[in-house]
Amino acid sequence: MHKSVLLNETLEYLSCKKKQTILDCTIGGAGHAEKILESILPGGKLIGIDADKLALETARRNLKSFEGAFELVNENYRNLDKVLTTIGIGSVDAVLFDLGTSSFQLDEASRGFSFLKEGPLDMRMDRERGMPLWQVLRKKSEAEIGAVIRDLGQERYWRRIAKAIVTENRISPIKDTLRLAGIVRDAARYRPGSRIDPATRTFQALRIFINDELNALKEALLKVPKFLNSGGRIVVISFHSLEDRIVKHTFKAEASEKVLRILTKRPIRPSETETINNPRSRSSKLRAAERV
Repeated sequence: MHKSVLLNETLEYLSCKKKQTILDCTIGGAGHAEKILESILPGGKLIGIDADKLALETARRNLKSFEGAFELVNENYRNLDKVLTTIGIGSVDAVLFDLGTSSFQLDEASRGFSFLKEGPLDMRMDRERGMPLWQVLRKKSEAEIGAVIRDLGQERYWRRIAKAIVTENRISPIKDTLRLAGIVRDAARYRPGSRIDPATRTFQALRIFINDELNALKEALLKVPKFLNSGGRIVVISFHSLEDRIVKHTFKAEASEKVLRILTKRPIRPSETETINNPRSRSSKLRAAERV
């Protein structure tokens, strides 16, 4: 079962009130959205965006009791301006981004996100756009793959891993997750029992790359203030240092222009209790700001 990360902290910083309009840019399984709707009804409205159609189906089922109070849109959040304009909403009172992958995406082997489950090496959030990861890797050079693993995965053995991927791809296409995970572990000389499986960083890097997640985040954050009412809040939960850095620097730049006021001098981290009950939360960081 998917557990929403930093749920209480998110609700506190969003500061939702009755009759407000809230934009959830990564609605996923709707864990945050359900609590948001409880806070803004009666009279409120929630717009949920997700690039993953299966996530929207899950969200719709989980929000069935709130029918009529929400609208779900299958779109990448980098196009949030297009979404709001199309449905006729000129401004919102709060915006939420919960980045990364959700538990149900990792648990669904056919999506190719997990290195622990056998499935096709796809990793696209939107499987109707672009090529699956295995096809992209066939087209990339050793230097290009290495740069992705180095820069997005911060993996020290990026050279070995990139070389191994290219070598194995020449023998036969790497089409499944477990084969890629094995190649990564062998290249990194992984010993079972070590603290972090090297496949973790490589899979994360490749997922971020194939979905262009960092550029999408940069674009989306710059668009938010145009639609955020004065006093409205933006909350971002990130799981990767590069994501957090983008949020931090964007908030600082907007604050220097008197567009936003930063509410979190330092990122909010999950409590020890939450990390025990929900290990996925351990790397999460929450930052929040308010529209001036």
